[in-house]
Amino acid sequence: MMMLVVGLVAFVASALTFVSGFGLGTLLMPVFAVFMPVERAVAATGVVHFLNSVFKFGLVGRRAHWPTVWRFGVPALFASFVGAWWLLRLAAQPPLLTWALGSRLLHVTTAKLLIGALLLVFVLVEWVPRWKRLTFSPSYMPLGGLLSGLAGGVSGMQGALRSGFLARAGLSRDAFVATGVVIACLIDISRLGVYSRMFAVHQASLDIGLLVVAVLCAFAGALVGRRFLEHLTMDAVRHVIAVLLLLMAVGLVGGLL
Repeated sequence: MMMLVVGLVAFVASALTFVSGFGLGTLLMPVFAVFMPVERAVAATGVVHFLNSVFKFGLVGRRAHWPTVWRFGVPALFASFVGAWWLLRLAAQPPLLTWALGSRLLHVTTAKLLIGALLLVFVLVEWVPRWKRLTFSPSYMPLGGLLSGLAGGVSGMQGALRSGFLARAGLSRDAFVATGVVIACLIDISRLGVYSRMFAVHQASLDIGLLVVAVLCAFAGALVGRRFLEHLTMDAVRHVIAVLLLLMAVGLVGGLL
């Protein structure tokens, strides 16, 4: 049952991630955490996310728009470290709001509220008619990288803001996906030291069979996502992103994530 649930979530999340550019770690880590302690879940999710990013790079990396990769990716790398430092400062502050969902206590923090509000801005940009033609010129890509990196350092959800910016960068559908994949690889490589230390500490207690199932299912999901992408226009991709951003924003603002 455990392998079935983890494999199914890894498959579906990876397929969605191929189109939207974010969501695998967000969906997979809580599922791992149901079956193992949180620190092992973080290590396991890191391994799956990194290997899946490398796999997707092999599938579409050659189509990336490299000027956008450098303008966006390099600031994101540096900002992620600042975001991690900011997280330590914010962690010492009490939550703005705490509420109960059944037996579970949910906390709304300053960081979650700010990131959730920013995600909602991207949803409005997609759905408000007068804003639908808004695009971000190359000069805004470093700003997008900084915001994405900060969000990643604070919450681990840098992919959502990255997709929000890249979807409005005037890239083709294939270039949008490939560019996001390359930037995700850069971010994952920067985190590899953290992941490797956690994996080294917990490797004796990690379920290697479960990890292999998750990785293979994520690979399969990426292949399905690639095939699904062939039937989508860039407008359809942006609508998929907007729906997922809305769900993530509600989860953050409500303390569910």
